[in-house]
Amino acid sequence: MSLAPTTFAPPLATRSIVGWAAMGAALVTWAGFSLSMRSIGASTLSPSDVALLRFAVPALILLPLLPSRLRELTSLPLAPAAMIASGAGLPFFGLVAAGGGFTSAAHVSALVAGTAPLAVSILARLLMGERLALGPGLVTIVLGVVLLVAGLGSFDARAILGAGLLLGASLLWGGYTLGMRMAAVRPLTCLMLVTYPSAIVIAVLKLAGVFDSHLASVDLREILLFAGVQGVGTGIVSTLVYALAVRHLGALRCSTMGALAPVLATAAAMPLLGEQPTVLTLVGVVAVAAGVALANALRGLPKAPALAR
Repeated sequence: MSLAPTTFAPPLATRSIVGWAAMGAALVTWAGFSLSMRSIGASTLSPSDVALLRFAVPALILLPLLPSRLRELTSLPLAPAAMIASGAGLPFFGLVAAGGGFTSAAHVSALVAGTAPLAVSILARLLMGERLALGPGLVTIVLGVVLLVAGLGSFDARAILGAGLLLGASLLWGGYTLGMRMAAVRPLTCLMLVTYPSAIVIAVLKLAGVFDSHLASVDLREILLFAGVQGVGTGIVSTLVYALAVRHLGALRCSTMGALAPVLATAAAMPLLGEQPTVLTLVGVVAVAAGVALANALRGLPKAPALAR
């Protein structure tokens, strides 16, 4: 008696589909993050107000689920937990907000997401002794990022300072990505680890009067806009789907795919912000996309870590 053929996809194929879908969603939310960070300067909200919305909104949404995750959160190794909490939490937000204030949305996307593959490779070499994976794909991505920044045509002191801050944020993001790989943390647990320490710290600082607050005098529609984009989009969706992607595809592959975020941000900035990219910027966009395709085609990336049980 023969068995009917199963209609279920093989586990590896299923993991691949889930991973690529999650990575695609992450790219969209990251592009929105870059655009929204630039809009802070034109908003009546202060950067600390936006930070509060960024972390307090997901903290409130996730609160009913927190008790069931406390044991897992407290049992995580300290080093990767700190890398996760700081690499996508308040320190990362602060560097991006400061760097974005001196530059532009294209700078934010190019210098954070665009250099993340290199940051992951460098940190993996320094912290884990892994071979520095500077293949043709990553070299092409770095070249594309250089062209993107050169195409902006702004190299004064403020732009240089902003670029340095954004590169620091890229290193934090690389640590966040490696921390998820080291801890093999589940996506929801990772989301809580990013959210609650930052929400507590920014709330305490605001209550202590360290930062000014304009929340009481701002139009409710503006608050809801940032709460949706930063609190829900960046705070929940992007963190959750990126953690899923790292679990299914691996840390370096996800950081490499993240280099496509400048492409999306550049394209979206044209109709939404009225930006007109230069020829160098467009060439940089093509180079980044080609580098991502090359890095994945060569399959020179580490295998995905085993799924956490």
